[in-house]
Amino acid sequence: MREAHASQDQHTSRPAPEIGEVLELLEIAWEHNRETLSTAPLSSVQTRVMYIIDREPGINLSSLGRRLSAAAPSVTRLCDRLQAAGFLRRIPHTEDRRAMHLELTEAGSDHLDGIRHRREQVLRQAMERMSPDAQHALATGLSALCDAVGEPTRPPEHRESA
Repeated sequence: MREAHASQDQHTSRPAPEIGEVLELLEIAWEHNRETLSTAPLSSVQTRVMYIIDREPGINLSSLGRRLSAAAPSVTRLCDRLQAAGFLRRIPHTEDRRAMHLELTEAGSDHLDGIRHRREQVLRQAMERMSPDAQHALATGLSALCDAVGEPTRPPEHRESA
């Protein structure tokens, strides 16, 4: 019985060093492609806000704050900056004048599409050097990880380009 438990402990603790190595390799790869993968002129937090709004069009400031685990004044400032950059619009709620719905502008959607496209290209180039089985395993594992951390992997709806 002790051997079975030790074997189980080895199996469950085995990925920990691998995870650290994977994180380091991802950081190196990200840094290596920093210019290509940049979110400029936005910060990573502003970009995260835009991803959330893209996935949940019409979200209000309170819900956005909960998703970010951020205080209302911080969320308001983030949205003020995104609106000033032309990436976000606030739409008054029809029933509650104090509430605002948040949506990306066309410029905001275009900026996110550009980020996604650049990142997909870099990832596609790297994955082309992997076997099809390894590619599938990576996609399956990342999907499971996203589900485990509460970020569903449903793809955002992209609008048609004119």
